[in-house]
Amino acid sequence: MIIRKEFLSTMKDPKTKAILIAPVIVQSMIFGYVASYDLNNVPYALLDLSHSRESSELVAKIDGNTAFERVRTLANSTEIAEVIDAGEVLLVVTIPPNFSQSLLKEKAAPIQVITDGRNTMTASLASSYVGQIVGNFNAVRNPKLNAVTVETVSWYNPNLETRWNFLPVLMIMLSLVQVLMLSGLSVAREREQGTFDQLLVTPLSPLQILIGKAVAPVVIGIFQATLVLIICQFWFKIPFAGDFFSLYLTLFVFILTCVGIGLSISAISQTMQQVMVYCFVLLMPMVLLSGMATPVENMPEFLQTVTYANPMRFALDSVRRIYLEGCTISDVAFNFVPMLTVAAITLPVAAYLFRNNIE
Repeated sequence: MIIRKEFLSTMKDPKTKAILIAPVIVQSMIFGYVASYDLNNVPYALLDLSHSRESSELVAKIDGNTAFERVRTLANSTEIAEVIDAGEVLLVVTIPPNFSQSLLKEKAAPIQVITDGRNTMTASLASSYVGQIVGNFNAVRNPKLNAVTVETVSWYNPNLETRWNFLPVLMIMLSLVQVLMLSGLSVAREREQGTFDQLLVTPLSPLQILIGKAVAPVVIGIFQATLVLIICQFWFKIPFAGDFFSLYLTLFVFILTCVGIGLSISAISQTMQQVMVYCFVLLMPMVLLSGMATPVENMPEFLQTVTYANPMRFALDSVRRIYLEGCTISDVAFNFVPMLTVAAITLPVAAYLFRNNIE
């Protein structure tokens, strides 16, 4: 009888049924489409200084591979920095002027592959793909000679150390988890303890309540991000190429956005258990759709559009570029637009819900 009662009480609540079913479907679909290290349509740029029949044959093999998509054809080496810094391409293939002559004389003919080392996993995979194509090219021409070789250079992370890629991002990850939970539990905890009604009858306005609830999570989030930054620099010796103002402004805007989301969740939740369930349901898609492990460009177009509503995507991109590349606020200014948009929506929504509670 007790077992039957528990099943009935669980399934009778429409919100509980939705939480039991919807996250399973959503997260399964997201994992299926996003959590993949198979690269498709990798954007690359070509700098062919040889302009020979042999270089055209090699380029045709690269273009014919479904993993690569040529988005730029460069005229000179000065354009390489532009396309990589802007994140327009993942790699640049450079064929030297003496490529054809070296092959005809059966000498070594190296080609240069410059990869964007800010994402170590995708850079390594893309380089290996180019190596496979070059290996097939050598097998067709002269399998014993293997004249064409690949010389790989990775910018912003020369040794492609995965620690350089993931540890700076941990500042964003911890801020998301901790701040979302702290701000989300703030109102629900007071509801359970019975002190929220006392707060509502005080002379404080909804805006003042909102600010009071937001300050502590913001300060804690900044403090935790600072601890991660100290560990990255002084323990793991990951060089910091940017400036602290740009980094902390990015962290502040992102944490403010997380507070807005957390307070909105808290305002619609009656218990701390509901807050934790809502946060769990929200956290997994935000992390998967952020490009933390797999590139956003490798996701289906529909999901790429959905990521514009995910502030973590833009905070993560900004922190990586500021920390490893040395970008300034002007270089990552566009990333602030989606984050501020989410904050401008969620914070007023939380204040509106507080006002309704007052009334």
